[in-house]
Amino acid sequence: MKKLFTKNLGLKIAAILLSIVLWFYVTSRGQSEISLDVPLEFKNIPQGLEIVQSSAKVVSLNLQGQERLIKNIKPSGVRVYIDLSKAKRGEGTYSINRETIKLPQAASVKNVTPSSIKVITDATATKTVKVMPFIVGTPRKGFSIKSIETNPAVVVIEGIMTEVRKVNILTTEPIDVTDIQETFAQDFRLDTSGMNIRTKTNNIKVTVVITGRRK
Repeated sequence: MKKLFTKNLGLKIAAILLSIVLWFYVTSRGQSEISLDVPLEFKNIPQGLEIVQSSAKVVSLNLQGQERLIKNIKPSGVRVYIDLSKAKRGEGTYSINRETIKLPQAASVKNVTPSSIKVITDATATKTVKVMPFIVGTPRKGFSIKSIETNPAVVVIEGIMTEVRKVNILTTEPIDVTDIQETFAQDFRLDTSGMNIRTKTNNIKVTVVITGRRK
């Protein structure tokens, strides 16, 4: 039995090595690489915490795979996650690795840039602020605004503590009363542009009472 195994041993070893070389050749043939910029996603953000800032919002990936398959991969088919379930208020560093990247089966990750990011979090805060109608224009000659009512008159805002503290009043989108001569009531959106806050109340009913003499 031993003689059978050792007979032509050199040829057998050479055949095995040749098979390995051929396997690598076949599997590597047609391999290609692509680079994709993929938006970074955050998940499992603890209740009561808000993301203030992250050192990166996009991750650059070098992917490898069979050319005919990998060339069809789009950024929308790749997802890169940062798990913030253990995050605490302040600054933290989080790694980006193969476990946090979801890819089509046809591809593998060759390189990730950056390999880690810094995330700053702050406490979530709420606050009740007054709603103020933003009136533009003037009613028709001989008429004037008698009163303006908003419903609701106040709203609750929510967001990063440092941002919430800055807001004391929310205005509506512009309400044009140019040449108006009759009382009207209409829904208007709140203007939160440029503010890093949220509010569950988006529309405010504004009643503008117009008074004057009609001829």
